[in-house]
Amino acid sequence: MSETESVEICRLGARGDGIAEDGTAVAYALPGERVAIRREGGRGRLAAIETPSPDRTEPFCPYFGRCGGCAVQHLASEPYAAWKRGLVAQALSQAGIETSLPRLVDAHGAGRRRLTLHVRAEEGRASAGLMTARSHDLVRIDHCPITVPALHPAPGIAEALAAPLGHGRKPLDAAFTATEAGLDVDLRGHGPVSEGVRAALVRLAGEFDLARLSLHGDVVVERRPPAIASSGTRLVPPAGGFLQATARGEAVLTERVLAALDKRVKRVVDLFSGSGPFSLAMARICDVHAVEGEAAALASLDRALRATPGLRRVTTERRDLFRRPLLPLELDTYDAIVFDPPRAGAGAQATRIAESKVPLVIGVACDAGTFARDAATLIAGGYRLDEVTPVDQFKYSGHVEVVGVFRREPARRRRT
Repeated sequence: MSETESVEICRLGARGDGIAEDGTAVAYALPGERVAIRREGGRGRLAAIETPSPDRTEPFCPYFGRCGGCAVQHLASEPYAAWKRGLVAQALSQAGIETSLPRLVDAHGAGRRRLTLHVRAEEGRASAGLMTARSHDLVRIDHCPITVPALHPAPGIAEALAAPLGHGRKPLDAAFTATEAGLDVDLRGHGPVSEGVRAALVRLAGEFDLARLSLHGDVVVERRPPAIASSGTRLVPPAGGFLQATARGEAVLTERVLAALDKRVKRVVDLFSGSGPFSLAMARICDVHAVEGEAAALASLDRALRATPGLRRVTTERRDLFRRPLLPLELDTYDAIVFDPPRAGAGAQATRIAESKVPLVIGVACDAGTFARDAATLIAGGYRLDEVTPVDQFKYSGHVEVVGVFRREPARRRRT
């Protein structure tokens, strides 16, 4: 075993690691602490805390330190919020953007309503859990405490569902979503199955009273529509499809989007709309055109639209916005743009937005770095970043959501 050495931790890194004076990352160490570490492949493994930080607190999860899902449960709430806010501030600063930044908005709510478990064979039987940080080693869990209570039985259900699929001999991922109608489960990693296996899965879905069970997005059985409440509507996301991590997170993001729309906005284009939670909310006050690359997501939006009376006109368009972004002439027919891209950011679409004359743009992002990159593109094109809100729905992790409101500078708005 390698010898230990003592180092001083000077700051918290973007992933929640303590960073020593020489740049060494040490998981679970906090700024101001002196800790003993063992050098392992360019990182430091925490061996002992010699001088603890007054900001250190007791983690509530029994798996913290082994499971790689949470990075900073050991940090008190105020410095934690300052660190999360600082991630956004740093990303903006690195992109050359100066703006005021409000306090972090806590959007954890009742807990995460989505959970993806990994299922592996151990001693001939399936074990379900989460991976350790920077490793493929499985940590078997009884439940995940940061999820809503409805997801607490998920590990046992995942292990049972793996039985007809070989008990995890072929690695599986089981994506669980808590809905109003019960659990929605999508299994991935196995590939096509026989009719006998499908029949066994249908039986297990009934045994565990699942709302829906699917394989790679292909529905095996839907016993009840797995609906979620979304802006006064009931939305049924596609099997295995995207959904905001927490109900509170979706509500906060939607509130920020709606707050930016003034009475002059009559027509909005919702880019990367997904199943349309923003579209559904905005359709109560203006016409909406939702653009999304996934047909299943647009089908879910259409299903919700047909079941919801009293909405303004909503149209949809299936389009790969990375390959075929909407062009300025198309965008200029709208009073406002909302875009909520995947973690990779808006890419080419941000460039086209920057070339448009649309007076109001609202950007939502799940990555501070790509938000800052897209924001810099818009600012270079003549937009002004008026508001930025950091939103924390991925609590205890290094991920933070961002909502930004951009307005076209008057000189550019007058250009023909």
